[in-house]
Amino acid sequence: MSDCRVIAFYKFVALADPAALQQPLREGLEALGVKGTVLLAREGVNGTIAGPDQNMGAALALLKDLPGCADLDSKASTARDMPFLRLKVRLKQEIVTMGVPEADPTCLVGDYVTPEAWNDLIRDPDTVIIDTRNQYEIALGTFQGAIDPETESFRASPAWFAAFRVRLEAEGRTPRIAMFCTGGIRCEKATSYVRAAGLDQVYHLQGGILKYLETVPEADSLWQGECFVFDERVSVGHGLKQGGYELCHA
Repeated sequence: MSDCRVIAFYKFVALADPAALQQPLREGLEALGVKGTVLLAREGVNGTIAGPDQNMGAALALLKDLPGCADLDSKASTARDMPFLRLKVRLKQEIVTMGVPEADPTCLVGDYVTPEAWNDLIRDPDTVIIDTRNQYEIALGTFQGAIDPETESFRASPAWFAAFRVRLEAEGRTPRIAMFCTGGIRCEKATSYVRAAGLDQVYHLQGGILKYLETVPEADSLWQGECFVFDERVSVGHGLKQGGYELCHA
């Protein structure tokens, strides 16, 4: 069994001074032998880190010590080898870039749906399921019945949804909107944009696909394929076991 533990995490929370948090966090994680990427912005924290299994509890504690981050959303998995080359703690304008000011997840988001309740929601014929990830991620796997917006970046999501909403209105439809992504962060921000646009029945998968694959037994799963991840593992499947895809660096 691998002794390298990977933790993906995020939290939308108003941080008054992200720059003051950068150096102490970097030094604390470096001392624990942690590698990966941490993004800090005024809207919160986001990232994926990896390190020796015995040190990752302390690493997670450092992240939860950030202001307002005691309930930081995190998902742990293992890797056969260290999936990162170095540690980066970066300051950003947004922890996930959408580029529209009306999307403010620190103020307004959709309703969380647990992995255990997700199947019932997306089986409902009155629910429209939207995959908020990029096209190349969706190519590896997605939920049954999900719409692929065919976007190449998250920045394209607002324009796609605006056009999609016009089609819904032309059809006289006001469905529930269920959104999902890899770890929960993109779909949470997407629901913020959709709620700000005036829609109320908006939901997102708490913890994202990773928490669903970790929680829901494969026999009960509505997930098809594997889930792309942004590290050297490339993809994971049910139980967060490393998938069968390899990355072509050419």
